[in-house]
Formats: sequence, structure tokens, C-alpha cells
Amino acid sequence: MSPEVLTGIFTTAARIKACDEKFRSLILTGQVSAQYYSPRGQEIIAASIGALLNTSDYVVTTYRGLHDHIAKGVPLDRLWAEFMGKGTGLCKGKGGPMHITHPESGLMVTTGIVGGGLPIANGLALAAQLRGTDQVTVVNFGDGATNIGAFHEACNLAGLWRLPVVFCCQNNRYAEHTAFEDGTSVARIADRAASYDFPGVRVDGNDPVAMYEAAREAIDRARSGEGPTLLEAMTFRFYGHQMSDNNAYMKPGELDEARANDPVLLFRQWLLDNDIATEERLAEIEAAAKDEVARAVKFATDSPPPELAEGLTDVYQEQEESA
Repeated sequence: MSPEVLTGIFTTAARIKACDEKFRSLILTGQVSAQYYSPRGQEIIAASIGALLNTSDYVVTTYRGLHDHIAKGVPLDRLWAEFMGKGTGLCKGKGGPMHITHPESGLMVTTGIVGGGLPIANGLALAAQLRGTDQVTVVNFGDGATNIGAFHEACNLAGLWRLPVVFCCQNNRYAEHTAFEDGTSVARIADRAASYDFPGVRVDGNDPVAMYEAAREAIDRARSGEGPTLLEAMTFRFYGHQMSDNNAYMKPGELDEARANDPVLLFRQWLLDNDIATEERLAEIEAAAKDEVARAVKFATDSPPPELAEGLTDVYQEQEESA
């Protein structure tokens, strides 16, 4: 991994962190009202994968998907406008944080349905396969999604048809309020890939080098026509399932330990310790991220709400009356 790639991953992680911190602060101070699922603590997974994808590649993600949106190149100004329900938003303010889409950058679907993105990702991968392109689809989901039918059906079909798809389970140890070990029959989600005859890889999702290398192998495999991979990226969510979560169901000290090992801050220190970037350069990257977020917030705040007529558009297929 070159210094440029490593610094690029940190830059993306810094942008994600700055966006998340600003949005949470706006909600907590009553300036914005929205249902929001923070990906804080999971930034490195998205940043590492994003460094490997082309614009033409596809990403499908979940309602906890801000980091995946940003890593795929979704423009921040229109992303923020959508978060705030404005007419200039990516979905004209009608999707909100849980339903982001931006085909121009390859971010195809954000779904609020647990596991709902996996079959959709198969469809995108099949389309690329039929067209004969080298496009790869990456679908992100949580550990809880691996216990529903859509996960197993999607894995089975992807394995059967050798689809160019990477199944990325961002295992943050909790499915809503249920600990991983209390709701999953296997110790390692990656082991489930064997049932569908393709590789399963467990990786430290908070380690940018390990995450990048594992994702690169999976993406290269898909791009070369060798079929799917199941990546189990181990991580932790810092702010529970949702903003109102008090995390009372977590083990004592577990959250404090995770936050003390903040992957973005640890990566920052690693870059310094290995002489890959200077303090001045990293501070510059962080300041630029905050400035970009501030501009995006202003754009969203100054944008008008959707026109009333938008409530009736993009809902039903318009049909011409027959003669």
C-alpha cells in the first residue's frame, strides 16, 4: 500500500467522522429532526473498500450507511440536503437518511429493510455479468442480517451463478439490541460461505491495512469472473442502534474499551509513527473535512423544501390514456 492510498483512506475516514459528528450535534441540539443511525466506529471498513472501487462499480448499503455513501463518492452537499429533507437532495428530500441513492457515483440503493439489499445486489451483479463488463457490486449489511432468509438465498444464488459480488458483513457485534452470540448459531459469519462454495474471510475491519488487503482480494476475485466472497469485517458501533439508545444491554466496559480504541484516531497515530504523514498534513486533512461539511450544511440549510407536487411524483408509473 502506497502512502497515497493510506493517506486517501484516512482522508475518507476523516470526512465520514466529521459528517457524523456534525449530524449528531444538530440532532442533539434540536436543529434537525431525523431518524439517524450512526456509523461512528465503522469508518475504516467503508474507507478501505472505497479506495478500491471504480465509479462504475456498484454499492448497496443499509440505513446505517453514511460511511458507505461518502466512501463511494456521493456529493456531500446533496447528501446533506437529502438528510434534511430539502428539494435539492439526492432524492428530492423524499428519501431521508435511510434511503440514499446516487447512481452517478455508483451508490445504487440504501435500504431500511434488514438484509433487503442482498438480493438487489445480486441483480446488479447479474446485470454486469450479462453485459460482460468488469463491474463489481459490494453490498454492506450488519451481522443481524445474516440470520434472515434473504442472506442465505442471495449467497446461494451468487455462488451458483458465480456473480461478481462482494458480501461485506460489517459485524459490529450487535443486531439492534441483541448481542451477536445471543442470536447467531455460528461463531464466525465468514464460515457460512462454505455452504455456498465460495470464500469466507474474517478480517479486523478497524485495521486499514488488513481491511484493504482482504477487500482487494475479494474485489479482484469478483472482477476477474471468479465469483463472490463473504467478508466479515469485525468492528463496533459507538452510538448504539439509534440516537435514543442508552446501550444498557451492552456488557460493562465494552463500549468504553471500543471508544478508547477509536479506529480513526489509532490510524492517525499509525500514520505518524510510520512517517507516512506529518502532523501538519493530517491536521490539514481534518480541517478540510470540517470545512467541506460546513459548506454542505449551509447548502442544505439554505435549500428550499420540496415542491408540494413532488409528493405525487416518483410514486406511480404515469400511463397515457388509451384512445
